[in-house]
Amino acid sequence: MAVYESARVKMVENQLRANKVVDERLTEVMRKIERERFVPAAKRSVAYADEALQIANGRWLMEPMLFARLSQLANVSSGDLVLVVGAGMGYGAAILASLASAVVALEEDENLAAAAGEALAGLDGAADNVVVEQGALNQGWPGQAPYDVIFVEGAVEGRPDALLSQLADGGRLVVMEKTASMVQRGVIYSKRGETIARREVFDGTTPVLPGFSAAPAFSF
Repeated sequence: MAVYESARVKMVENQLRANKVVDERLTEVMRKIERERFVPAAKRSVAYADEALQIANGRWLMEPMLFARLSQLANVSSGDLVLVVGAGMGYGAAILASLASAVVALEEDENLAAAAGEALAGLDGAADNVVVEQGALNQGWPGQAPYDVIFVEGAVEGRPDALLSQLADGGRLVVMEKTASMVQRGVIYSKRGETIARREVFDGTTPVLPGFSAAPAFSF
């Protein structure tokens, strides 16, 4: 529909380009992929809002700007194998599938995983390089590891070691991570040999994914 096409153009111009998203491959894909396809029917009218969108109990679709900045940070190339952690209804997997060789979309919620499979299948072959898997998000998907890129589609409250162990040499993991100062930062982890480097890049806030909350501290 024309109203959604217009909303996609405005999203790219007003939310992405205005916030340092300059990767033309990425903006072109986000201009084309129908974000409204990957949210509950009742939420389609606000699919392009500049905020996280609730898609199930305790689950959210990351706001477009944060998703795009993390995607740009990951610098996905055409030969990459990508793991999307917390795939929800499949929007992020659909975007990254247009940039990568193949995508594993990991989702632990049975209903969301089913919805993702249906939505991706509706892209008329554009997401044939995506496979949806169901499992605990904080454990990743070791069966297809190692991955060139791991994209965590939500926030974490500590270093995601189980995911980092599934990176290929030269791989990178991008995530919104709560720091020691208790604010969230867009972070990229990069693996070289046995060394994993961490770099904080930008500020932002998005809901924490299940299984990635920090253990409660003891108080006396």
